[in-house]
Amino acid sequence: MKKLRVGVVGLGGIAQKAWLPVLGAATDWILQGAWSPSREKAERICESWRIPYASSLLDLARDCDAVFVHTSTATHYQVVSELLNAGVHVCVDKPLAENLQDAERLIELAARKNLTLMVGFNRRFAPLYQQLKAQSATIASLRMDKHRTDSIGPNDLRFTLLDDYLHVVDTALWLTNGNAQLQSGILRTNDEGEMVYAEHHFAVEHLQVTTSMHRRAGSQRESVQAVTDGALYDIIDMREWREEKGNGVVALPVPGWQSTLEQRGFAGCARHFIDCVQNQTVPETAGEQAIMAQRIVEKLWRDAMSE
Repeated sequence: MKKLRVGVVGLGGIAQKAWLPVLGAATDWILQGAWSPSREKAERICESWRIPYASSLLDLARDCDAVFVHTSTATHYQVVSELLNAGVHVCVDKPLAENLQDAERLIELAARKNLTLMVGFNRRFAPLYQQLKAQSATIASLRMDKHRTDSIGPNDLRFTLLDDYLHVVDTALWLTNGNAQLQSGILRTNDEGEMVYAEHHFAVEHLQVTTSMHRRAGSQRESVQAVTDGALYDIIDMREWREEKGNGVVALPVPGWQSTLEQRGFAGCARHFIDCVQNQTVPETAGEQAIMAQRIVEKLWRDAMSE
């Protein structure tokens, strides 16, 4: 099989820390090149990774079969639509677009062009979260917390919901098969309209789901706790697994070979997208799955603005 030619658009912090190390280390595809609006900075980064710098977005598209997009959310619609119209498969950071209308238009465009469009919700590919999801049929309640040490502002409530809380909602609902409906919750902001604390409750039949985030909790801790029929599971920061059953407590060691990017799902996410392109299969986070959590956080924001 011919190796897929992969490109990268946007060379900011997330691209450098999470995606370039994964894409640059693979042997199953070719990292063909990159483009970013900040040419001087982008050329330095490309030189350090020994990849060509494309002179324009369309030049990159002409040389690639698939592209990973890591630009600002405000540019997603323009960048992704240009790539799709150029006939390129796209994996883009969440959220798919700045608003639902544009996100839906991108989904329709990809379908019309018969191209793969995936949103990179990396947590769905974290091995311990996938291991927990295998227990989803027996989960009675699940709680996911993702806190910040001191990250109130400078952006407004809507930005923080889409930029960060979206991960919590998407992961929690995916772990419980995505059918839970919003029941209640709270959003607290400061006088400047910046998010301080969020907690929401979802339910489906006998399953209860809680999501929570405090922006000044003094900790960067992310945790998931699931109560099932016969066991209680705790996962801390996507790397520590603890399960408690009637006969005691088991803590699984972190595999020595497993990198942080593997643990946090970035490696699995990239491989999944490329496999889907090569095999012409539908990605985990395409179509409605790509915007399920965005629909919810948009509603949370609208409700908060109407109070």
